[in-house]
Amino acid sequence: MTGAPLIELRGASLGYGSTPVLTGVDLSLAPGELLGVVGPNGAGKTTLLRGLLGLLEPLAGTRSGRPRSAYVTQHEQLDSLYPLTVAELVAQGGLRPRGAWRRPRPASAPAVVAALAEVDLVAASRRPFSTLSGGQLQRALLARALVAAPELLVLDEPTSGVDPESADRILALVSRLVRDAERGAVIVSHDLPRLATHVGRIAIVRDGTVRLATARELGVDQLLAAIAPAGEPSA
Repeated sequence: MTGAPLIELRGASLGYGSTPVLTGVDLSLAPGELLGVVGPNGAGKTTLLRGLLGLLEPLAGTRSGRPRSAYVTQHEQLDSLYPLTVAELVAQGGLRPRGAWRRPRPASAPAVVAALAEVDLVAASRRPFSTLSGGQLQRALLARALVAAPELLVLDEPTSGVDPESADRILALVSRLVRDAERGAVIVSHDLPRLATHVGRIAIVRDGTVRLATARELGVDQLLAAIAPAGEPSA
């Protein structure tokens, strides 16, 4: 990891209106770094992601750095009835929001092919995306994010609903994309043992705070405690 941080929060309070959800957040992400985010449901993980993406300005403290960012959603959130090929789905990553959806222009084709090559899906480019397996579809969504040449990737549960082999492949792919292009990446996941083998640091979001630790510092018991429902003790 080299250079200045892609993004940095210092003493930040993040929330909505005048009500903070998270306080005292000190977090930075360097080029080439892969950060895991864990915590119980409702603890503020989405709020943290919105703060990192610049969708929420801090209520207090500071935020610096505005890297080009791309958000990779869970594959289950796609409507399988949407009549798109894999290439058309990926091409959406190069479109600016304009209200109603429109089909991508041919000029986006080279970027689409390059992104599909990065995730080893060129051969599937003409298939309806609804025919892909869960792991293939998650890789297609990653390719959609790559079309925009992001400096920061934010992935929401990328291994949810896929088999163990596909989960390992997805996380290994993200690790390579981060390392080779000096991107930053943030992964939210409940797949804790697998996540810990791929990230350097883990942000534990719980009780209105964000605590950072290296994956090596956290054992399985501490990781499981980190996502225990609110009201149960954490490590």
